[in-house]
Amino acid sequence: MNASSFRDCQAWKDEGLALSTSSNEACKLYDAILTQYVKWRNDESLGGIEGCISALQTADPNFVMGHVISTGLELVSTTSSTRLNERLASAVRRTVELANNQNISPREKLHVRAMELFARGNFSQACEVWEDVLLDHPTDMLALKFAHDSYFYMGAQVPMRDSVARVLPHWKPHTPLFSYLKGQYSFGLLETRFYDQALKVAMEGLALTPDDAWSVHSVAHVYEMRAEVDNGLKFMESREKDWQV
Repeated sequence: MNASSFRDCQAWKDEGLALSTSSNEACKLYDAILTQYVKWRNDESLGGIEGCISALQTADPNFVMGHVISTGLELVSTTSSTRLNERLASAVRRTVELANNQNISPREKLHVRAMELFARGNFSQACEVWEDVLLDHPTDMLALKFAHDSYFYMGAQVPMRDSVARVLPHWKPHTPLFSYLKGQYSFGLLETRFYDQALKVAMEGLALTPDDAWSVHSVAHVYEMRAEVDNGLKFMESREKDWQV
């Protein structure tokens, strides 16, 4: 990934997703974290997700959406919880406090609310709030991805599929991270047994981004569900070059 390609304050504003910070560096690091999350990979040239989070906190310690993405990622990883981890609980409280003391946008306030609900274990209510974000801001990838992963955890296949289907018409091929919508949508189709369509959409994603992990994942599952073992093996072997270091 090229660090210069990440979006600054004006670029986010131009996309209708203004961020409440005056730091271009913070905006670019937010984008770098989001991009690595969506791609399911750490980019060591950027310092990985952890390195970017650390740099983001230095660039603007009071950047609310910086706290939302860093704390939200830890919550969504499900490796810990606020009931067992006081540091994480404190991070959630800090994010809420910052949001309450700043003049942030309604979209950003909804993000904080969704994160707080998720932290309390209210996954379904958190998803409702992320969907509220997407009603007015369908290209908000953080809301879409947090909702997608939460639906996955809950086994909510139809909402997982339809959440992506609703926003797809609003995305343009030039929109950053557009191709990764294909993998997300394909997985929802797969989970609701639309295997032909799932395969088609995932292949469209791979044509745009050959190393898209979620599209590869979806195709592998399609072949598994159809018991097409030989096709599955051939497919996975054909993608190996995209994952070699």
